[in-house]
Amino acid sequence: MSLDRRHLLQFAAASLATLAFGAAAQSYPTKPVTLMVPYPPGGLSDNIARRVNVPLAAAMGQPVIIENLGGASGSIAAQKVLHAPSDGYMVFQGSPNELILAPLAIASIKYKPEDFRQIHRIALAPMAILARAGLPAKNADELAAYAAKAAKDGKPMTYASVGVGSFYHLLGAKMSKDLGVPMTHVPYKGAADAIRDLVGDQVDIFITPYGLAQTEFIKQGKMKAVAVLTPQPQRLLPGVPSTADSKALKNFQYEIGTGYFVKRDTPEPIVQAVHKGLQKVLTDTQLKAGLFAMGQEVSPAQSLADADASYKQEIATFQAIAKSIGLVAQ
Repeated sequence: MSLDRRHLLQFAAASLATLAFGAAAQSYPTKPVTLMVPYPPGGLSDNIARRVNVPLAAAMGQPVIIENLGGASGSIAAQKVLHAPSDGYMVFQGSPNELILAPLAIASIKYKPEDFRQIHRIALAPMAILARAGLPAKNADELAAYAAKAAKDGKPMTYASVGVGSFYHLLGAKMSKDLGVPMTHVPYKGAADAIRDLVGDQVDIFITPYGLAQTEFIKQGKMKAVAVLTPQPQRLLPGVPSTADSKALKNFQYEIGTGYFVKRDTPEPIVQAVHKGLQKVLTDTQLKAGLFAMGQEVSPAQSLADADASYKQEIATFQAIAKSIGLVAQ
């Protein structure tokens, strides 16, 4: 076979494959879609997914199956999405934790935040400093005093996270830096495990989003909320003081969003189809009620351009926090 003919056949084959893929993109979805959750069952991320998958399935006309895959600050699940075809059949439910911070903290992670495209944010999560029930602090200033005393006594205060490089790890490290006292990081695979040990008095604090399950533990006296991380009172913790009201942690104010992502090179018709489905999901009254009850603030509607722009802004913001604490990949 001549070289020219071989090239012609290769070009024809590539063209046919492109046309077939384009046709598949236009008809998407034709089979179940996997919603990849980067933490074990039982945590806040998993609970959000189980509020979303049913109305999303109805909107897209195909089942949406949840897959939980925890570990390595959510990066194992993120890497699995990147290794899958760019066909929209694996959608990542994530946050800056897994996509922005994990690559900064874990040297073995080779992906970049820009490898993903945010299709739509689903919710914003107010955050709080939760503590074991016996920790002697009722607000941020008392917590600062306790941390200073614990460090002086040679038993630094411990803080939980969902993994090295996670937002919760960074917040604990930043708190330690802001207070000028050493604190000990205790990483877990997911929030459910961290909460379990907080209730069991195995760790001192957990700076985290929260929901009804956590507020129920607080009501039962199994743990406490020391401070919220927004200036205004929070709906599920109306009587808990804000860090903004303290002297020691006055500027310690944060929140984190949950969004839906695909690989950056996913064809535009598929991205538009998922975006359209998520837009319908946000009008679902049961979803709104479920997220509201969990303490989540439901996201306003976003265009694809708005979703991508907000993600790029998060990349800049979270990378700046990592730089401020000197986070080094290990």
